[in-house]
Amino acid sequence: MRLWRLENNQPVLASHPDMTIRSNVNGYGGGALCLLGDCAYVVDGASQQISKVELATGSMASLTRDSDSSFGGLVADPVRNRLLAVRELTLTDGAVRQQLVAVDIASGSLKVVREGDDFYGAAAVSDDGGCLAWVTWQLPDMPWQQSRLWFATVEETGELSDVCSCDTPTPASVQQPGFIGNDLVVLSDHLGWWQPFRVEATGAGRTRWQALSEVAADHGNAPWQLGERQWTGVEASGWASVRYQEGFGELWYHSGDHAAPQRLAIGYVDFRALQGVGSRLICIARRSDATDSVLEIDLRSGSVKVLAGGEQPLPASDCILPSRFRFQAKDGQTVTGLYYRPPGPQNSTVIPTQPPPLIVLVHGGPTSAAYPVFDPQVQFWAHHGFAVAAVNYRGSTGFGRLFRQSLAQQWGVSDVEDVQAAVVYLAGKKLADAGRAFVQGRSAGGYTALMALVDSDVFLAGASLFGVSDPARLRTRTHRFESGYLDWLLGDPETHARRWQDRTPVAQSHRIKHPVIFFQGGQDKVVVPQQTEAMVAALSRGGFEPEYHYFAEEGHGFRQPDRQVFMLERLLDFYQRHCAAAGAH
Repeated sequence: MRLWRLENNQPVLASHPDMTIRSNVNGYGGGALCLLGDCAYVVDGASQQISKVELATGSMASLTRDSDSSFGGLVADPVRNRLLAVRELTLTDGAVRQQLVAVDIASGSLKVVREGDDFYGAAAVSDDGGCLAWVTWQLPDMPWQQSRLWFATVEETGELSDVCSCDTPTPASVQQPGFIGNDLVVLSDHLGWWQPFRVEATGAGRTRWQALSEVAADHGNAPWQLGERQWTGVEASGWASVRYQEGFGELWYHSGDHAAPQRLAIGYVDFRALQGVGSRLICIARRSDATDSVLEIDLRSGSVKVLAGGEQPLPASDCILPSRFRFQAKDGQTVTGLYYRPPGPQNSTVIPTQPPPLIVLVHGGPTSAAYPVFDPQVQFWAHHGFAVAAVNYRGSTGFGRLFRQSLAQQWGVSDVEDVQAAVVYLAGKKLADAGRAFVQGRSAGGYTALMALVDSDVFLAGASLFGVSDPARLRTRTHRFESGYLDWLLGDPETHARRWQDRTPVAQSHRIKHPVIFFQGGQDKVVVPQQTEAMVAALSRGGFEPEYHYFAEEGHGFRQPDRQVFMLERLLDFYQRHCAAAGAH
């Protein structure tokens, strides 16, 4: 990531071209940038230290020099000319702990604001600087399972007083604390959805929670990164937020004067990094037919101005747009997905008589989601004659707490049932050929893809892109942030040893009777190469000769364009060959 600024309505690079802005806190980072005065403060991706960038000149200087720490979740405290940040500190014995710290912008000196909890989210400062709010969570929880909101008064010295825990009425996940003026607002899912609540500490350990929206929809997604912002205060007492409806994001503005809410930027399908500036709203917005955009929205007129991005790589007539589909899971919950129909001959609107072959894409996480945003790889498959289905299986985010929690101890079961059921549903609607269906996933999605091939003829073949094949091995190597995650997904390995065995692809490789293609990076620190190599070897011992493509210089996700092109070409050849073989029988 690089830092840009607008000059004469044109984006201009504001940071050194060789500098990458990225935080490594929790392994996923977030909050690597904030503004204070005429300067930007960023986390240098190489050193993980905070640097100061003067926006007018582009000159840069290191602010912190703490080699044992990484920083993220940067927030400006303009009243005291300091930054607040999450500091991830590595101790001499190798242990890792986190703190909420204040960084003086003149000297770079650090002051610990809070410590003692396992994890900290990005803090929020009230408009007058007198109040501070933050979120914490404890192992083995992930932040979307259970977390806690804190509130404190900030003294003139910067010290905290009257620190109190604002407990939710029932155990819940809270995220994205912020202020509308000096009123504390946070997203909480204690009613079943991440909805915005005004929170007031009333004393004696009690908290009043006032819902700002009664709409039963998630107003945020899983907080994998620090500093996510999918709602913001605007003008005097108004607020704007994202609202997810079956995977599609909508942007809504509430003026605060009891007027009906107004939907903004219709045509965009996801929104991030919301920031109110007077009567304007700035955000990153995404469409199904264009690259990500930086938008400026006039809240009074609703007019939308694209400040940067928003290019359309394909002509409108050539871009395949997604449509929703939905079916009922075995437990009665509704599962939704995104379907992309390949164009007919010469982009004809005539529907072909033979249903097209199908590629089911499995998102990673697995607590993540498939979004209806422009994806060049989806366009590639569709324009080569494949229908594409991206399934938001049980456990995906954006569909409420119950749906998200459905994957507890059910990984390798609920997700597998849902991606297989998607094929049956689409084939029943003549939208896909059930005899030419493929499953493809990356990382945690690769695990689901492999498990979907165990003792099943739903898929003709599958693809694992740096996918998990041995959860037990992953458990021994995973980082602190996710150290309790696998036990939540599969159960305690000692209590449920048989379950772990049954849901480990490398242990069940003898039950996979269909071809698989693998891609792996040699520098992958999440799914190490030994996982994929063990899976390839196990399948080979069973009489299969899986295709395996290894790139020594790549990590968890391929960055080099030539490697991405190679991967698509190999996958296309793989799918086309097996389609042809299926047609010959």
